[in-house]
Amino acid sequence: MKITEVKSFLVNNGARNWIFVKVSTDTGLEGIGEAFNTLKDKATEQAVHYLAHWLIGQDPLRIEHLWQSMYRFSRFPLGTIEMSALSSLEHALWDIAGKYFGTPIYNLLGGLCRDKIRVYTHAGGRTPEELAQSAISTVKKGYTALKFAPFPKNYSLLRENELIDETAARVGAVREAVGENVDICLDVHGIIFNPAFAVRVSQALEEYKPFFLEEPLLYDNMEAWSKLAAKVNIPIATGERLFTRYGFRKILENQIVDIIQPDPCVCGGILETKKIAAMAETYYINLAPHNPLGPVATSVCAHIDASTPNFLIQEHIPDDKPPRSEVVTEPLKVEKGYLKLPTKPGLGLELNEEAFTKYPYKPVYREELYNEDGSVALT
Repeated sequence: MKITEVKSFLVNNGARNWIFVKVSTDTGLEGIGEAFNTLKDKATEQAVHYLAHWLIGQDPLRIEHLWQSMYRFSRFPLGTIEMSALSSLEHALWDIAGKYFGTPIYNLLGGLCRDKIRVYTHAGGRTPEELAQSAISTVKKGYTALKFAPFPKNYSLLRENELIDETAARVGAVREAVGENVDICLDVHGIIFNPAFAVRVSQALEEYKPFFLEEPLLYDNMEAWSKLAAKVNIPIATGERLFTRYGFRKILENQIVDIIQPDPCVCGGILETKKIAAMAETYYINLAPHNPLGPVATSVCAHIDASTPNFLIQEHIPDDKPPRSEVVTEPLKVEKGYLKLPTKPGLGLELNEEAFTKYPYKPVYREELYNEDGSVALT
């Protein structure tokens, strides 16, 4: 069996573009994957086809060998764009392998560690009252955990004390609304530059018993994270902007987080996420994969989660409405806060290419945000 062709698809979902890939073989078997949408989506698509040079004519079952070929033969360190492309192609190779052996991917990764996958989804709202109502609505859908941004929308214009008070009001409103038995996850998005302020914010939120605090600091200063971890009594999570086991090594060795959140669509793919999780397991650190992407990414995460002993919880966006429900066949479903496992060979779903024409690519740019003095704010 040899790889004959690699195709890519950019599909707009309203807010962003999904980047899907399809790898074909001379036997008729095909595999699909999804790349992280860095917003430089055309560049990521080009990277997919550049890396495909090391796939065409090769045996798709040699997954580790082909990963090393794409990674090592590029020679210079791969960045977010290239790693997103590589990850999507790796997904497709696993999808082919599962179909070739007639089994779901998780059975090729050691088999099931669990029968269902606990998930959380997102709540939102500009005011504490709106946020609380969104949280209640989420819980009514059966979720036992939810995540939201604790900072208000205008955080860049607020002084520190005012920002802490408003943040505490938002988190407190949600805790009061959903009670003690629903887990609250908080995502700061790495928009705090000052470790001392990150400590003050975190300590102000401890009374509301967050399940975890995600990216309470900008992500690339491990020493600053050590200062934070020593003074905060909330489980700390990070990892969505890191990739490969090498990128996670220092944060694991220093044991400055409780939960790692690699994104399988950028960190290197399915097997690389498993390797990162295994490294974390030796430090008693849990895995909660990052996934704000499309339904293919959800299935990718599901196979990792199902076969990983130190898995904790999975970020999830429901696939029950268009365009999410249209771009793949049989998207995975959630019941009572748990994602049902895929059961078909490979990833367990297929791309519905006919639906793609309804959602053509559109360029997307992140919101520009400035501080009160006009300087550029972190986003």
